[in-house]
Amino acid sequence: MVGIDLGLSHYAIGSNGGKTANPRFVKRAEKNLRRKQYQLSKKAKGSANRAKARLMVTKCHEKVANARADFQHKRSRMLIDENQAVIVETLKSANIMKNRKLAKHQAKEQGKHLVKLDPWYASSKTCHGCAHKLEAMPLSVRKWDCPACGVTDIDRDLNAALNICDKGILELKAPGHSFLLMEAA
Repeated sequence: MVGIDLGLSHYAIGSNGGKTANPRFVKRAEKNLRRKQYQLSKKAKGSANRAKARLMVTKCHEKVANARADFQHKRSRMLIDENQAVIVETLKSANIMKNRKLAKHQAKEQGKHLVKLDPWYASSKTCHGCAHKLEAMPLSVRKWDCPACGVTDIDRDLNAALNICDKGILELKAPGHSFLLMEAA
């Protein structure tokens, strides 16, 4: 079972401590796209060279979209293969499970569970150890200290992933859910 938090410095952080780096192909593709769009802007309107340049820009857009979709599919497939349940926040920017039908289908196909949590759950600013919730925490704060239990250097993203996992376990244990948790002996 794993809780996933989307980060700023990393693409995703798992409750098991694993971090997925941001894909570098996006930066390279954006640079290439910028170059192709600049070349297109220099072509005379209505010319055959402009039509060729438009096709190049279109192909560049398609290549970026396909690379993103491939990365997301491989990442979601890996999460489903390795875990009995995957717990994520339902953020609008949640690219890791962008195609919700595909993610649910992969999980259902293998008899596993995908749990989506409320996007307003304060996973980053709630201490994983004592559940103390801070009033405010700007995005620039990457590590913080809990004033209640005294734990220091709490990594914001890992803490959020742990909280997401715990909240998801509670939702899986809720009445009406068919998932049975195995108790450790």
